[in-house]
Amino acid sequence: MSEKAANPAPLGLLGFGITTVLLNFVHNLLLGPVDGMIIGMGIFYGGLAQVIAGVMEYKKGNTFGTVAFTSYGLFWWSFALLNLLPKNDFTYRFYTAPSAEASMAYFFMWGLFTLVMFFGTLKKNRALQFVFMSLAILFFLLAAKSAISAYYMTDFASYMQLFTQIIGAEGIICGLSAVYLALAEVLNEVHGKTILPICPVG
Repeated sequence: MSEKAANPAPLGLLGFGITTVLLNFVHNLLLGPVDGMIIGMGIFYGGLAQVIAGVMEYKKGNTFGTVAFTSYGLFWWSFALLNLLPKNDFTYRFYTAPSAEASMAYFFMWGLFTLVMFFGTLKKNRALQFVFMSLAILFFLLAAKSAISAYYMTDFASYMQLFTQIIGAEGIICGLSAVYLALAEVLNEVHGKTILPICPVG
């Protein structure tokens, strides 16, 4: 007798959503540094949890879920390493913090990837569509901030703090939308009815 497989999506969505909220609340909205709390969350809940969810989606035959969760889990690992390596006593001689130009390319490519993945949500539900579209906007805003820092900092220096805080607010909205979708899927499954609507596409 075959056992029913659990839905791994809520785990991946919570890992992504909570870590995104914390990063954007501390680093962007409050203009604080990327501290140990964010790095720890990025490695384990944002990173490891999503990779596990991606592997579980692979076993279910869900290509979209596999690509999305493993990719964003590895994004968090790369983000953590990009912030750790230049500050580590052993590696600081070999690795420097990414330049503004490198950060611009990094966030732009993740934004492009997310935008394309958004089109994969069009047959799923509106809540998931909102998560991916708001995430694509977040990445492009981060790429724009890096571009301004690289090429136009002297012209827009007085506006950078406000722009960063706007990015933080948008990132929090994005993260909370993922948390909502995760909790909706858990509660709807447990109760066998719609507790929190996610608006499936007919």
